[in-house]
Amino acid sequence: MTFQAYLDTIKEKTGLGPSEFRELASAKGLLEPGVKTGAILAWLRAEFGLGSGHAMAIAATFTERAPDADRIEKQFSGAKNRWRPTFEALLAVTNTFGVTNIAPTDTYISLVKPTTKLPAKFAIVAFTADRMDVGIKLKGVEPAGRLAAAGSWNAMVTHRVRITDPAQVDAELVGWLRRAYDAI
Repeated sequence: MTFQAYLDTIKEKTGLGPSEFRELASAKGLLEPGVKTGAILAWLRAEFGLGSGHAMAIAATFTERAPDADRIEKQFSGAKNRWRPTFEALLAVTNTFGVTNIAPTDTYISLVKPTTKLPAKFAIVAFTADRMDVGIKLKGVEPAGRLAAAGSWNAMVTHRVRITDPAQVDAELVGWLRRAYDAI
């Protein structure tokens, strides 16, 4: 299901589209600076009976996002640029599993498998000057060796692999990524 199809489902349920929700939120003062997303989500749940996913979709339409290309460039700014070739090589490998799309955020890049329902994230990649962190969604797999528990690093994944040298993007890491991709 595309994001637009998701919004269409919400309109069928409530009779309201993103622009109407925006007007109502603005009238309630929920679009003022400093208002937390949690307040918007609570309002959407209480007033319109939206579930968490639907509420988040509507809330996402309230904020303007930088274009994806700008968000990707931000990931590789300054000293982090040394990781661009390593990331591009990793992305090329994951595309051998099947289609892998990317979805950049302000702090990491998601690796996403398109599905017949909603696209499904199977990994994320974040960068520092010294490290490339690969978060992997591997439910039911015990952490071992360099496949560490993600812990509080990122709730969207179960495991984290810290890469400090491009040579560490190896068959073992690719195997974990393949397993996560295939599990979707």
